[in-house]
Amino acid sequence: MREYLEVANDPILWLMCLPVVLIVGVQAIIFTKKAFEAGKTINLKREDGVKAFRIGAIAAIGPSLAVLVVMLGMMAVVGAPITWLRLSIIGSAPAELAGAAMGAQAMGVEFGSSQYDLTAFASSVWTMTLNGIGWLLVVALFADKLDIVKEKVTGGDAKLVGQIGTGAIIGASSFIVSGQIISKGNLVTTNLIAVLVAVVVMTLMVKMSEKFKVLKEWNLGIAMFVAMFVAALFK
Repeated sequence: MREYLEVANDPILWLMCLPVVLIVGVQAIIFTKKAFEAGKTINLKREDGVKAFRIGAIAAIGPSLAVLVVMLGMMAVVGAPITWLRLSIIGSAPAELAGAAMGAQAMGVEFGSSQYDLTAFASSVWTMTLNGIGWLLVVALFADKLDIVKEKVTGGDAKLVGQIGTGAIIGASSFIVSGQIISKGNLVTTNLIAVLVAVVVMTLMVKMSEKFKVLKEWNLGIAMFVAMFVAALFK
């Protein structure tokens, strides 16, 4: 074991990370309770709220598997406590991995290389932390003003709000996917296979769920899992 990993996995660091992760857990409980309370104001039946909660939990399985893979890689380099902390409060595995790598590069070493030492580890932690502050500040300062922007853009048309939101999701997803398929001007075959398999499986699942309603909750998770499994076979 490299010497810096003794610090990165020190029990004291686990204790320092624990309060933040506990806060995230408490927030999840509070938000869940608030969601069910809000459902009563719009006459949403509790059964429907439970169903929506279950669908969301199942749909989260697919993305969580991708985070798990990155988490295992990060744990081997920056230790378990910091990995646990960062992916608990942010959850964007690619962003955290990129931040850790940039922190190491700032010290003139490659992330995970034999030259990666305690100083590079500290730089990685600082970079990940500072990288996550930006969107947290934006949410804290501007989240309450989004309703004003929404009213000005849509004129209060609820249908238009949905259409704009759908368009934004499609655009953002397409941008991310295209970046994974084409890297430095070259086609990344494995990623292309994953995308194509996901499209085919999702289409089939949607068709099947029209007949078997219970499958509707599992569509996204199954499509992502099958795509990742097939892509892994071509690695």
